Amino acid sequence: MPSLGDREMVRRKAEEFEGAPLRDILAWTWETYGARAAIGTSFQGAGLVVIHEAYTNGFRFPVFTIDTGLLFPETLELKVQIEARFGIAIESLRPEQTLEQQAAELGPELWKTKPDLCCSLRKVVPLQKKLSSLDVWITGVRRQQNESREKTGIVELYHFDVLRDLYIIKLNPLAAWTRDQVQARIREHGLPVNSLSSRGYRSIGCMPCTRPVAEGESERAGRWTGFDKSECGIHTFLGSNI
Repeated sequence: MPSLGDREMVRRKAEEFEGAPLRDILAWTWETYGARAAIGTSFQGAGLVVIHEAYTNGFRFPVFTIDTGLLFPETLELKVQIEARFGIAIESLRPEQTLEQQAAELGPELWKTKPDLCCSLRKVVPLQKKLSSLDVWITGVRRQQNESREKTGIVELYHFDVLRDLYIIKLNPLAAWTRDQVQARIREHGLPVNSLSSRGYRSIGCMPCTRPVAEGESERAGRWTGFDKSECGIHTFLGSNI
């Protein structure tokens, strides 16, 4: 398991991997951590590029996604396509409560009244449980996506569970990539994409909290319209990079 003692190694690798080929970053991760590193994806373009690069080169990282029970049918269809394309079974992390149970306890359509709580229960808590079994969480986070992600490092270390003294290495191999670079790689390899992307959806999350993005808006502007909120919490609950 990662520890505070890995801090200097993580900093060194973060500097070394700036500008490094995606394959090299993933190769180091596979050789060092194997299946204790896993790709978490919501099937956005960057995540698809990471999965393709990994499996094309024989780096068979486990892949997981968070199924809140509120995903678009198009997202679930894409999951099936990705599984077929790469011959993998993608693990779905699910909340402890069904939507009906959540509504009975906290009120209907919690995302309309307390979106942070809804995201926490349906996304963050399932992810926390998953991370406790991993050494490395591989993401598709990119700096260009919005202001809160501009300082994302390619390799980061977090003390994500203080009570149990658990650390996690967060690998963001596409942190420096632009949307155009991601889209070019998708076209180059004919990767399947969410059909909603052709209808103006740039960042696709839960159905009630996602809308198409207007020209000139940031990629994540279509999330949680009407709320002062741009993150669901899965990339912010960890706190600060050590």
